Amino acid sequence: MEGKLFIFSAPSGAGKTSIVKALLSKMPQLEFSVSAASRPMRPGEVDGVDYYFLSPEAFREKIEQGEFLEWEEVYKGSYYGTLFSEVSRIWEKGHHVVFDVDVAGGVNIKKQFGDKALAIFVMPPSLEELEKRLVNRKTETPESLKKRLSKAEYELSFSAEFDRIVINDVLETAIDEAEKLVLEFLQNP
Repeated sequence: MEGKLFIFSAPSGAGKTSIVKALLSKMPQLEFSVSAASRPMRPGEVDGVDYYFLSPEAFREKIEQGEFLEWEEVYKGSYYGTLFSEVSRIWEKGHHVVFDVDVAGGVNIKKQFGDKALAIFVMPPSLEELEKRLVNRKTETPESLKKRLSKAEYELSFSAEFDRIVINDVLETAIDEAEKLVLEFLQNP
């Protein structure tokens, strides 16, 4: 069976992962597509659950073997991508795929799957609020914070390439809005 695909993209810190986790807990017909990453695991993360953690060399090898649906070198030497095997694994179970991917990855997946995919851009209420959220995570150095904010400004310019925009000002409201969009898309043939 081929199901549908739901793409959630946003600048880092906009809340897409919180929205995706909430939807997955409410909607058993959805399943998370675990991305691959070449970055080190953060405390509390689990390989194969949060990401498939690969060395940069192993990641590049999988690129060369054509195993990625989409991939990007997000920062120098830091790769993220979606393995074709993840989509197959989820569809074989009769579920619909949920992607939590960066903006470039979201645009690429949407281009490949067209009408089978609903691309949702999670928008922060402002760049100032986004900066506060990133600082409150306590995972950023001053240099990485500056990089993420610069990248966020660039990524916001791609919001028009997505099917829908959800502004995450109040998380519960954003979750409700995203759930309505997903249910509407599932009801369309």
